[in-house]
Amino acid sequence: MFTQLVVSGIAVGSVYALVALGMTVLFRSTTVVNFCHGEFFMLGAFAVLVALQAFGWGYIMALLFALALLFVVGSAIERGLMRPLQHAPHISLAMMTVALSYLLRGIARFFYGREVIALPPLLGGDPIMLGDVVLMPQDALIIAFSFAVVLAFYWFFQKTRTGKVVQVASQTPRGASLVGIDVPRLRNLMWGVGAAMGAVAGILIAPSTLVYPDMGGHMLIRGFAAMTLGGFGSLNGAIVGGLVLGVLENLVGGFVSSAMVEITAYLVIIVVLVARPQGLLGEWRQGRA
Repeated sequence: MFTQLVVSGIAVGSVYALVALGMTVLFRSTTVVNFCHGEFFMLGAFAVLVALQAFGWGYIMALLFALALLFVVGSAIERGLMRPLQHAPHISLAMMTVALSYLLRGIARFFYGREVIALPPLLGGDPIMLGDVVLMPQDALIIAFSFAVVLAFYWFFQKTRTGKVVQVASQTPRGASLVGIDVPRLRNLMWGVGAAMGAVAGILIAPSTLVYPDMGGHMLIRGFAAMTLGGFGSLNGAIVGGLVLGVLENLVGGFVSSAMVEITAYLVIIVVLVARPQGLLGEWRQGRA
Protein backbone atom coordinates (compact mmCIF):
# COMPACT_ATOMS: atom_id res chain seq x y z
CA MET A 1 0.00 0.00 0.00
CA PHE A 2 2.79 2.42 0.89
CA THR A 3 4.52 2.01 -2.48
CA GLN A 4 1.24 2.42 -4.36
CA LEU A 5 0.49 5.62 -2.48
CA VAL A 6 3.95 6.99 -3.23
CA VAL A 7 3.72 6.21 -6.96
CA SER A 8 0.23 7.69 -7.20
CA GLY A 9 1.48 10.71 -5.26
CA ILE A 10 4.31 11.20 -7.75
CA ALA A 11 1.78 11.23 -10.60
CA VAL A 12 -0.39 13.85 -8.88
CA GLY A 13 2.67 15.72 -7.66
CA SER A 14 3.95 15.97 -11.22
CA VAL A 15 0.90 18.08 -12.08
CA TYR A 16 1.46 20.21 -8.99
CA ALA A 17 5.05 20.60 -10.15
CA LEU A 18 3.91 21.77 -13.59
CA VAL A 19 1.62 24.35 -12.02
CA ALA A 20 4.38 25.52 -9.69
CA LEU A 21 6.83 25.56 -12.58
CA GLY A 22 4.55 27.81 -14.64
CA MET A 23 4.28 30.22 -11.70
CA THR A 24 8.03 30.01 -11.11
CA VAL A 25 8.89 30.74 -14.74
CA LEU A 26 6.77 33.88 -14.62
CA PHE A 27 8.11 34.90 -11.22
CA ARG A 28 11.68 34.30 -12.33
CA SER A 29 11.26 36.43 -15.44
CA THR A 30 8.96 39.20 -14.12
CA THR A 31 9.10 38.96 -10.27
CA VAL A 32 5.27 38.79 -10.29
CA VAL A 33 3.43 36.14 -8.25
CA ASN A 34 0.52 35.27 -10.55
CA PHE A 35 -2.62 34.47 -8.56
CA CYS A 36 -4.65 33.88 -11.72
CA HIS A 37 -2.45 30.98 -12.82
CA GLY A 38 -5.11 28.57 -11.58
CA GLU A 39 -7.53 30.07 -14.08
CA PHE A 40 -5.02 29.49 -16.88
CA PHE A 41 -5.08 25.86 -15.71
CA MET A 42 -8.89 25.85 -15.88
CA LEU A 43 -9.10 27.63 -19.24
CA GLY A 44 -6.70 25.13 -20.81
CA ALA A 45 -8.97 22.24 -19.86
CA PHE A 46 -12.08 24.07 -21.06
CA ALA A 47 -10.38 25.05 -24.35
CA VAL A 48 -9.72 21.37 -25.12
CA LEU A 49 -13.27 20.48 -24.09
CA VAL A 50 -14.78 23.11 -26.41
CA ALA A 51 -12.54 22.08 -29.30
CA LEU A 52 -13.51 18.42 -28.88
CA GLN A 53 -17.24 18.84 -28.32
CA ALA A 54 -18.20 22.07 -30.10
CA PHE A 55 -15.74 22.07 -32.99
CA GLY A 56 -15.47 18.30 -33.40
CA TRP A 57 -11.67 18.40 -33.65
CA GLY A 58 -9.32 15.56 -32.81
CA TYR A 59 -7.27 15.58 -29.61
CA ILE A 60 -4.05 16.83 -31.23
CA MET A 61 -5.76 19.81 -32.88
CA ALA A 62 -7.60 20.53 -29.62
CA LEU A 63 -4.33 20.53 -27.69
CA LEU A 64 -2.64 22.88 -30.14
CA PHE A 65 -5.69 25.15 -30.05
CA ALA A 66 -5.66 25.28 -26.24
CA LEU A 67 -1.95 26.05 -26.05
CA ALA A 68 -2.16 28.76 -28.72
CA LEU A 69 -5.25 30.30 -27.12
CA LEU A 70 -3.73 30.46 -23.65
CA PHE A 71 -0.48 31.88 -25.02
CA VAL A 72 -2.51 34.68 -26.63
CA VAL A 73 -4.54 35.19 -23.43
CA GLY A 74 -1.38 35.45 -21.32
CA SER A 75 0.27 37.85 -23.74
CA ALA A 76 -2.89 39.99 -23.94
CA ILE A 77 -3.14 40.19 -20.16
CA GLU A 78 0.44 41.38 -19.92
CA ARG A 79 0.05 43.93 -22.69
CA GLY A 80 -3.32 45.34 -21.70
CA LEU A 81 -3.43 45.03 -17.91
CA MET A 82 -0.01 44.34 -16.40
CA ARG A 83 2.21 46.60 -18.49
CA PRO A 84 0.38 49.82 -17.49
CA LEU A 85 1.21 48.87 -13.87
CA GLN A 86 4.89 48.08 -14.48
CA HIS A 87 6.04 51.01 -12.32
CA ALA A 88 3.42 50.44 -9.63
CA PRO A 89 4.14 48.70 -6.30
CA HIS A 90 4.21 44.91 -6.33
CA ILE A 91 0.98 44.78 -4.35
CA SER A 92 -0.83 46.45 -7.27
CA LEU A 93 0.42 43.79 -9.68
CA ALA A 94 -0.59 41.02 -7.27
CA MET A 95 -4.06 42.51 -6.76
CA MET A 96 -4.53 42.74 -10.53
CA THR A 97 -3.87 39.00 -10.86
CA VAL A 98 -6.33 38.31 -8.01
CA ALA A 99 -8.99 40.36 -9.80
CA LEU A 100 -8.27 38.51 -13.05
CA SER A 101 -8.65 35.19 -11.24
CA TYR A 102 -12.20 36.03 -10.14
CA LEU A 103 -13.05 37.55 -13.53
CA LEU A 104 -11.97 34.49 -15.53
CA ARG A 105 -13.68 32.14 -13.08
CA GLY A 106 -16.85 34.21 -13.31
CA ILE A 107 -16.79 34.03 -17.11
CA ALA A 108 -16.49 30.25 -16.97
CA ARG A 109 -19.37 30.04 -14.50
CA PHE A 110 -21.50 32.26 -16.76
CA PHE A 111 -21.21 29.77 -19.63
CA TYR A 112 -21.04 26.47 -17.71
CA GLY A 113 -22.54 27.23 -14.31
CA ARG A 114 -21.25 24.67 -11.83
CA GLU A 115 -21.51 21.80 -14.27
CA VAL A 116 -18.85 19.09 -13.97
CA ILE A 117 -17.80 17.65 -17.32
CA ALA A 118 -15.67 14.60 -18.12
CA LEU A 119 -12.68 14.89 -20.46
CA PRO A 120 -11.36 11.72 -22.14
CA PRO A 121 -7.79 10.71 -21.20
CA LEU A 122 -4.94 11.63 -23.48
CA LEU A 123 -3.55 8.12 -23.31
CA GLY A 124 -5.71 5.03 -22.89
CA GLY A 125 -4.81 1.39 -22.55
CA ASP A 126 -4.40 -1.24 -19.89
CA PRO A 127 -2.85 -0.41 -16.50
CA ILE A 128 0.92 -0.81 -16.22
CA MET A 129 1.89 -3.36 -13.55
CA LEU A 130 5.16 -2.72 -11.70
CA GLY A 131 5.19 -5.57 -9.22
CA ASP A 132 2.36 -4.79 -6.80
CA VAL A 133 2.09 -1.21 -8.05
CA VAL A 134 -0.54 -0.21 -10.61
CA LEU A 135 0.21 2.77 -12.85
CA MET A 136 -2.32 4.06 -15.37
CA PRO A 137 -0.98 5.09 -18.81
CA GLN A 138 -2.30 8.63 -18.23
CA ASP A 139 -0.29 8.86 -15.00
CA ALA A 140 2.85 7.62 -16.75
CA LEU A 141 2.35 10.30 -19.40
CA ILE A 142 1.98 12.99 -16.74
CA ILE A 143 5.20 11.94 -14.99
CA ALA A 144 7.22 11.69 -18.20
CA PHE A 145 5.94 14.97 -19.63
CA SER A 146 6.50 16.85 -16.38
CA PHE A 147 10.13 15.81 -16.18
CA ALA A 148 10.65 16.67 -19.86
CA VAL A 149 9.27 20.18 -19.28
CA VAL A 150 11.48 20.67 -16.23
CA LEU A 151 14.59 19.64 -18.14
CA ALA A 152 13.63 21.91 -21.05
CA PHE A 153 13.22 24.95 -18.84
CA TYR A 154 16.35 24.19 -16.85
CA TRP A 155 18.29 24.07 -20.11
CA PHE A 156 16.63 27.29 -21.32
CA PHE A 157 17.42 29.35 -18.21
CA GLN A 158 20.85 27.89 -17.44
CA LYS A 159 22.35 27.12 -20.84
CA THR A 160 20.92 29.56 -23.37
CA ARG A 161 21.72 33.23 -23.84
CA THR A 162 18.02 34.12 -24.10
CA GLY A 163 17.25 32.44 -20.79
CA LYS A 164 20.06 34.32 -19.05
CA VAL A 165 18.88 37.57 -20.62
CA VAL A 166 15.36 36.96 -19.29
CA GLN A 167 16.69 36.53 -15.76
CA VAL A 168 18.89 39.62 -15.98
CA ALA A 169 15.97 41.64 -17.34
CA SER A 170 13.80 40.61 -14.38
CA GLN A 171 16.44 41.55 -11.79
CA THR A 172 17.51 44.90 -13.29
CA PRO A 173 14.99 45.93 -15.97
CA ARG A 174 16.29 49.49 -16.17
CA GLY A 175 19.86 48.35 -16.69
CA ALA A 176 18.73 45.75 -19.23
CA SER A 177 16.88 48.44 -21.20
CA LEU A 178 19.99 50.62 -21.24
CA VAL A 179 22.00 47.89 -22.97
CA GLY A 180 19.34 47.39 -25.65
CA ILE A 181 17.26 44.51 -24.27
CA ASP A 182 13.57 44.74 -25.13
CA VAL A 183 12.28 44.11 -21.59
CA PRO A 184 8.54 44.61 -22.36
CA ARG A 185 8.74 42.08 -25.18
CA LEU A 186 10.45 39.52 -22.96
CA ARG A 187 7.84 39.96 -20.24
CA ASN A 188 5.07 39.61 -22.79
CA LEU A 189 6.61 36.40 -24.10
CA MET A 190 6.98 34.90 -20.62
CA TRP A 191 3.38 35.72 -19.69
CA GLY A 192 2.30 33.83 -22.79
CA VAL A 193 4.56 30.90 -21.94
CA GLY A 194 3.36 30.86 -18.32
CA ALA A 195 -0.29 30.78 -19.40
CA ALA A 196 0.40 27.97 -21.88
CA MET A 197 2.13 25.97 -19.13
CA GLY A 198 -0.91 26.39 -16.93
CA ALA A 199 -3.01 25.05 -19.80
CA VAL A 200 -0.74 22.00 -20.15
CA ALA A 201 -1.19 21.11 -16.49
CA GLY A 202 -4.96 21.51 -16.76
CA ILE A 203 -5.15 19.32 -19.83
CA LEU A 204 -3.10 16.56 -18.20
CA ILE A 205 -5.06 16.37 -14.95
CA ALA A 206 -8.58 17.13 -16.29
CA PRO A 207 -9.39 13.49 -17.20
CA SER A 208 -8.83 12.57 -13.55
CA THR A 209 -10.39 15.56 -11.78
CA LEU A 210 -13.10 16.41 -14.36
CA VAL A 211 -13.60 19.91 -15.79
CA TYR A 212 -15.47 22.61 -13.87
CA PRO A 213 -15.07 26.40 -13.40
CA ASP A 214 -13.62 26.23 -9.88
CA MET A 215 -10.94 23.64 -10.65
CA GLY A 216 -8.25 26.31 -10.99
CA GLY A 217 -8.67 27.64 -7.46
CA HIS A 218 -7.97 24.26 -5.91
CA MET A 219 -4.91 23.73 -8.09
CA LEU A 220 -3.53 27.23 -7.43
CA ILE A 221 -3.25 26.45 -3.73
CA ARG A 222 -1.35 23.25 -4.52
CA GLY A 223 0.93 25.05 -6.96
CA PHE A 224 1.56 27.85 -4.49
CA ALA A 225 2.30 25.34 -1.72
CA ALA A 226 4.73 23.48 -4.00
CA MET A 227 6.38 26.75 -4.99
CA THR A 228 6.67 27.78 -1.33
CA LEU A 229 8.04 24.39 -0.29
CA GLY A 230 10.58 24.23 -3.10
CA GLY A 231 11.55 27.88 -2.95
CA PHE A 232 10.38 30.91 -4.93
CA GLY A 233 12.34 31.34 -8.13
CA SER A 234 13.85 27.84 -8.09
CA LEU A 235 13.05 25.60 -11.06
CA ASN A 236 14.41 22.59 -9.20
CA GLY A 237 12.43 23.66 -6.16
CA ALA A 238 9.19 23.75 -8.14
CA ILE A 239 9.51 20.13 -9.20
CA VAL A 240 10.74 18.93 -5.79
CA GLY A 241 8.00 20.84 -3.98
CA GLY A 242 5.30 19.49 -6.29
CA LEU A 243 6.43 15.88 -5.94
CA VAL A 244 6.83 16.08 -2.18
CA LEU A 245 3.39 17.67 -1.79
CA GLY A 246 1.73 15.05 -3.99
CA VAL A 247 3.30 12.16 -2.08
CA LEU A 248 2.56 13.81 1.26
CA GLU A 249 -1.13 14.30 0.39
CA ASN A 250 -1.48 10.66 -0.63
CA LEU A 251 0.24 9.36 2.50
CA VAL A 252 -1.85 11.60 4.75
CA GLY A 253 -5.02 10.48 2.97
CA GLY A 254 -4.03 6.81 3.13
CA PHE A 255 -2.70 6.57 6.69
CA VAL A 256 -4.35 9.45 8.57
CA SER A 257 -7.64 10.61 7.08
CA SER A 258 -8.91 11.50 3.63
CA ALA A 259 -10.39 14.66 5.17
CA MET A 260 -6.84 15.88 5.87
CA VAL A 261 -5.94 15.92 2.17
CA GLU A 262 -7.76 19.20 1.56
CA ILE A 263 -5.80 21.05 4.24
CA THR A 264 -2.36 19.50 3.65
CA ALA A 265 -1.33 22.23 1.20
CA TYR A 266 -2.31 24.97 3.67
CA LEU A 267 -0.37 23.26 6.46
CA VAL A 268 2.69 22.98 4.22
CA ILE A 269 2.56 26.72 3.42
CA ILE A 270 2.29 27.64 7.11
CA VAL A 271 5.05 25.29 8.29
CA VAL A 272 7.48 26.32 5.53
CA LEU A 273 6.91 30.06 6.01
CA VAL A 274 7.51 29.70 9.75
CA ALA A 275 10.41 27.23 9.71
CA ARG A 276 12.22 27.94 6.41
CA PRO A 277 10.78 30.88 4.43
CA GLN A 278 13.18 30.39 1.53
CA GLY A 279 11.96 26.82 0.99
CA LEU A 280 14.05 23.72 0.38
CA LEU A 281 15.94 25.06 -2.64
CA GLY A 282 14.96 28.72 -2.50
CA GLU A 283 16.79 31.66 -3.96
CA TRP A 284 16.47 35.06 -2.37
CA ARG A 285 15.36 37.51 -5.04
CA GLN A 286 15.93 41.22 -5.22
CA GLY A 287 13.07 43.59 -5.89
CA ARG A 288 12.57 45.29 -9.22
CA ALA A 289 14.86 48.18 -10.12
